[in-house]
Amino acid sequence: MPMIVVTPLSALESAIARYQPSHIVTLLSPEHMIATPHGFPPERHLRLGLHDVSDEWTSDAAPCAEHVHRLIEFGRGWTRDAPMIVHCWAGISRSMAAAYTLLCERLGPGSEDRIALTIRERAPHAFPNPLIVRLADAELAREGRMIAAVESIGRGKIVPEGFCVELPLEIDEPAA
Repeated sequence: MPMIVVTPLSALESAIARYQPSHIVTLLSPEHMIATPHGFPPERHLRLGLHDVSDEWTSDAAPCAEHVHRLIEFGRGWTRDAPMIVHCWAGISRSMAAAYTLLCERLGPGSEDRIALTIRERAPHAFPNPLIVRLADAELAREGRMIAAVESIGRGKIVPEGFCVELPLEIDEPAA
């Protein structure tokens, strides 16, 4: 089944062994950026150096439109033959926002609420980075729907680190 797997950095090695991904997205602070995992094709590893902040002015490495554009373009090159792993330091904020962005792009306009609800159901700890979501909403011309959907699921359970979360590309309508 085609899926995006979100994981913290501490579980990246085991997630690669378990899921055998075709693509990896790394979202880490520039000063903590990792190398491409040994044996993995560098052209299928997107490394985005950015801090986990919600406002551009709070960091010299804040998420920006170029980061989101590169993420979306990288996702468009994913053939879905194998899972994609998306990770950040804790698997809570940057990686959840990136996975949300990739799923919204794949599933198209009108999918924003379904995806956000699926993320909350599968990841009670998820708190998609609001700045990445705002930038993605603009890049994908969603007119605030991505922002509203993520705000509707709330902050999530506060934990120091998330766990490995499977997000399928086939997301059903939520039960009424």
